[in-house]
Amino acid sequence: MTDHRPGTPSKHRTVGADGRVWPFGESIDPLNAPVLDRYRYIDNIPLRGFTINGRPALTQIDPAAVGDFVVLVVRDPLCDYTSDPAEQFAEHLDDVVLAGKSGMFTTFSGTYKGATVSVVSGGSGSPEAELALVDLFEYTDAHTFLRVGGSGGMHPSVNPGDLVIASGVVRDEGMTASYVPPSYPAAAAPELVLALTEAAIESGHAFHVGTIRSADSDYVQGGRPSVAGYFQPWHLDVAESWIRAGVLNGDRESAAVVTLARLFGKRGGSICSVADNLSTGAEFTSGAGHLNAMAVALEGIAKLAQMDRERDAAGYPMWVPSLRTA
Repeated sequence: MTDHRPGTPSKHRTVGADGRVWPFGESIDPLNAPVLDRYRYIDNIPLRGFTINGRPALTQIDPAAVGDFVVLVVRDPLCDYTSDPAEQFAEHLDDVVLAGKSGMFTTFSGTYKGATVSVVSGGSGSPEAELALVDLFEYTDAHTFLRVGGSGGMHPSVNPGDLVIASGVVRDEGMTASYVPPSYPAAAAPELVLALTEAAIESGHAFHVGTIRSADSDYVQGGRPSVAGYFQPWHLDVAESWIRAGVLNGDRESAAVVTLARLFGKRGGSICSVADNLSTGAEFTSGAGHLNAMAVALEGIAKLAQMDRERDAAGYPMWVPSLRTA
C-alpha cells in the first residue's frame, strides 16, 4: 500500500503538453484534485474504474458504439417483458449492434429517426444504476440519460396503464446521498421533459407530468407490509405523507439517473408506466402501459435530437420554444 499524503508524488500525476502538472490525469476535474491529493489510498485505485480487456468491466461496453442518448431499463418481471428489455427496445431501432454484454448489463445501440440511441438493461435499484452510469459517464460521450420502466401508483389521479413523466424526483433512496446531501435537487432536464410531454400528447395515451419518488424498499418504504405483515408505526404515514405532497408514483432507479446526470453535467429524465395504485386500490396489472412507455420514450428522444439541432444552429445554451417558429 502506498502511504500517500499531501506533498508526496502520486503515480497518477501526469505532465501535460504545456508543461502543467495535472494531478491524477486529464480525466479528473481540477476542482476534485485537491481532495484526491489528501487521500492516502489514491495510488491503489483505478481512477476510471476497473477494466477487462480494455473495456469498462461492469458493462463491457464498446465506448465507440454507445449513442448520444442512453435509455436505462430494468429486467423487471412486473413489466411482463417478452424478452430482455434491451432486446425488446432494440427491435424498434435501425442498424442495431450489441454494444456490450456482461454478467450484469446488456447494451444494444442503434438509431431512431436520426438519433443515436443505446439501451442498457440491468438489475433493479439505485446502486445497480450507479454502476452502469459511472461506466457510461467515464468512457462515452453520451449526453442524455433516460430511465424507462415500471412503477407503482401512489396519487389517486394515477391509474394502471398511465404514463408518468418526471419533472423531479424525491431522493428517498440511499445511493445518491453518498454523492451529495439530500437537499441537492433531482430535477429532470427541462428539454427532456418537454420532448417526452410532446411525444405523450401525440401518442394519445393517458399521462401525467410531475414529481415521483425513488426508494430502496418496495415494501415497507413504499407503504406495503413485508414478511408476516411486518410493519412499524413509523411506516403508517409514509405513503399518505407523500400522496399529500403530490407525489404521483414510486420506483427505484429514477433518482439515480436524474441526480447523477445533473451532478456530472449530463441531462437526465424518467418516464414510467404505472401498474397499480396504492391509494385507490386499483389492482396490479402485469405490464400495464410498458409498451406505451417505450414508444413515447423513443419518440421523445427523436424530438429532443431535433431540438438539439435547432439549439446548436442558433448557438443557444438550451432549446427554447421560439426556435420552433424562427
